[in-house]
Amino acid sequence: MSHYRRANTPGGSYFFTLVSYRRQAILCDEPIRNALREAIKTAQSSRPFTIDAWVLLPDHLHCLWTLPPEDADFSGRWALIKRRVSLACAEHYKRDEWLSISKKNHRESTLWQRRFWEHQIRDQTDYNRHLDYIHYNPVKHGLCSSPVDWPYSTLHRYIGAEKYPSNWAASMASFDNIDFGE
Repeated sequence: MSHYRRANTPGGSYFFTLVSYRRQAILCDEPIRNALREAIKTAQSSRPFTIDAWVLLPDHLHCLWTLPPEDADFSGRWALIKRRVSLACAEHYKRDEWLSISKKNHRESTLWQRRFWEHQIRDQTDYNRHLDYIHYNPVKHGLCSSPVDWPYSTLHRYIGAEKYPSNWAASMASFDNIDFGE
């Protein structure tokens, strides 16, 4: 059995990547977006956290969270969110033929990959790089030609707050070569 070591810094900021099971291009579907929004609200009401940035793509999502002081349990929050979305969307997205014995034993759905990737943010430069990475990701994956054209991103919130210019990254060729130090 694998044992994963996760970061454990109370009050820390973390970058996450979650992927749909078998890379299904379903995460931007309206029922999943709505279920995700409700699951996040529910999780935040019982276990607060701040979403600093977010991008939802068809088969994965990236986000940046900051946890409250003296709390480092992002895994519990993700478990709650993933479970609620899976239950809310089971009628339309559950694929019985994909339920292996292992998935059944772990009470998993066919909506999400089993685990997620996390990176603890080290400093302001690391934070800024991940913020940019999140907002540029739809362009990287060929879903739009400019980050501002992608509707499922917090970039619009940052532009509205004048933290990013409205034409941010329009002249950039790519973020593919950014070194995130991973």
